[in-house]
Amino acid sequence: MKEFCFEGKLLHTKENQASMASLSALEEAMKSGRVLESICYLCDSEQNLHVQLGTFEGVIPKSEGAIGAESGKVKDIAFISKVGKPVQFVITDLLRTGQSVQAVLSRKAVQQQCRESYLRYLQPGDVVQVKVTHLERFGAFVDIGAGLNSLIPIDMLSVSRIAHPAQRVREGQELCCVLRKKEDGKITLSLREMLGTWEENAAAFSAGQTVKGIVRSVESYGVFIELAPNLAGLAEYNETVLTGQAVSVYIKSIIPEKMKIKLSIIDVIEQNESTPLHYFFAGSHMDAWHYSPACCEKVIETVFNK
Repeated sequence: MKEFCFEGKLLHTKENQASMASLSALEEAMKSGRVLESICYLCDSEQNLHVQLGTFEGVIPKSEGAIGAESGKVKDIAFISKVGKPVQFVITDLLRTGQSVQAVLSRKAVQQQCRESYLRYLQPGDVVQVKVTHLERFGAFVDIGAGLNSLIPIDMLSVSRIAHPAQRVREGQELCCVLRKKEDGKITLSLREMLGTWEENAAAFSAGQTVKGIVRSVESYGVFIELAPNLAGLAEYNETVLTGQAVSVYIKSIIPEKMKIKLSIIDVIEQNESTPLHYFFAGSHMDAWHYSPACCEKVIETVFNK
């Protein structure tokens, strides 16, 4: 299986820069079919994408800009939105006019290679590196390779519930995810299995501590407060706090057999930048993930080989 990466990963590599250093380097890259990457600086009136290859110019015709572009399945915004962003491509031709040289490029060809040589071989449970491209209320779209998008549904971003993906991830953020399912050619990813079990997260806390949390839900029977993306506790009802606020909380007790953490709200505090995600799994594949402790009757798990 040949691996492909999300757009932006190759941009500053020595190999990528060396392949654009001279005409002979471009000719070698074309001959070998090497995947290159550059920033799109222009989308012209016909939606052709223009990039700079060192001192040379390259053009990705609209029909080669993405899979489905030639049939009109890709909307114009998909090309317009590439300006100022990295795009991957292969060189298909070098056109010479006098002393000038223009490279003809294909992004579609890289995407086809990515599908055929990489994505088709991925299986549920495989861990992949992706980059967040845009957010919707129902989830985060990510570049899984060569600009091809996959979805992380909002309920797969963490165990702790959130109202919008922006509360967990941001556009441009690089993530490690696990492939949850492949269905009808679509790949759905999940982040929560990478963020640890209940016990792994709870191990960072102990009764008697006062720590920071984020209010995720205010209910009549109590306030759910996130201590970590995969760990939340319950405090007594407090009418003065609002969803999304940062609070300091006193940990009254931690009860593994019930997967409960009892909290007491101390004060509303200033919201600082979000803490970077911490990954508890470092492998390349997981067969199953068991979130709940063995001593707990309630079972929360993901089995990927079903």
